[in-house]
Amino acid sequence: MEGSNALVSEEAYRLAKEYEATCTGCAQSVVAGLLDAMGIQEEGVFKAASGLADGIGLTGDGSCGALTGGCMVLGLLFGRERKDHQDMMKPMRSYLLCKELHGFFVENYGSARCHDIQEKLMGRTYNLYDPQELQEAFRSGMLEHCSEVVGRAARKAAELIIEEREKQEPDEQGA
Repeated sequence: MEGSNALVSEEAYRLAKEYEATCTGCAQSVVAGLLDAMGIQEEGVFKAASGLADGIGLTGDGSCGALTGGCMVLGLLFGRERKDHQDMMKPMRSYLLCKELHGFFVENYGSARCHDIQEKLMGRTYNLYDPQELQEAFRSGMLEHCSEVVGRAARKAAELIIEEREKQEPDEQGA
């Protein structure tokens, strides 16, 4: 990866990690880190990510919000447009990129499910709706652990975006 592209990936990592540590909301933190590092103004995707924290709605039962946030940005940049909704092959690029991001989670954390990642990193899961459990989660280092997961997800998604854009450039120049 070229120097300036590596800087974008590292900036996405830094920003997303910082956003998670200070604002929380893993999906939104990844979205914000990626969009800010890439200079993209897009409020709708950021807002749409607000319910996806902690495995969707703070349940821990779904995919990690860092993964879903990364996939939202991948879909934003490489997904099917509404005008092409009937073309079943149009979303293939975003499918493959999201699959690769998912594989990154499985490779690094053994799972893409929020509760599984929490158990791996902190030894247990937490009910974040319970005030006592929430405080216990903070004492256990949840913010630090999740911030690192968020930062790494943003970096990997940025790398995928950069690689995909580089693949497209020769096609666009030849057109």
